[in-house]
Amino acid sequence: MVRAKAASNAISLIVRYPEYTDMVKVLCDIAREEMEHFRMVVEKMEQRGWTLGFDRKDDYVNRIYQFQRKGGTRNQRMVDHLLFAAMIEARSCERFKVLSENIKDNDLAAFYRELMISEANHYTTFINFARQYATDDDVEKRWEDYLEFEAEVIAQYGKKETVHG
Repeated sequence: MVRAKAASNAISLIVRYPEYTDMVKVLCDIAREEMEHFRMVVEKMEQRGWTLGFDRKDDYVNRIYQFQRKGGTRNQRMVDHLLFAAMIEARSCERFKVLSENIKDNDLAAFYRELMISEANHYTTFINFARQYATDDDVEKRWEDYLEFEAEVIAQYGKKETVHG
């Protein structure tokens, strides 16, 4: 479900900020790619005789989501939304890297590596749009704020495997 949520996040940015035409075009591509990845996941599961389960609450993502500013300017809220998306994509990239390097199944290792590369591209796309469009925000400072908040969130989880995903 995570890939479908990533597509939904890109669509949410499109709907909220349609005037940023170049960003909208790129986000359309990201949304489509995320749904293609979701379909690939479903196919991999079917090949192994597994079925898709129900979506489960992701406390990590919800906590990071809550860190987004609710006030401030429209531009600041957009920057925060882009940084939130960048954070989630960066962590997905890291998870796929670990999986691709540690799983014994060569087919899945290659699949996870492909997803890792895609997520890295999405992470840089989101953070670069935040940098490009910020008009009244210090994006680097705000990114540091996100990283500090995330460190606090992660510290509360300890070593649980359910931190994200």
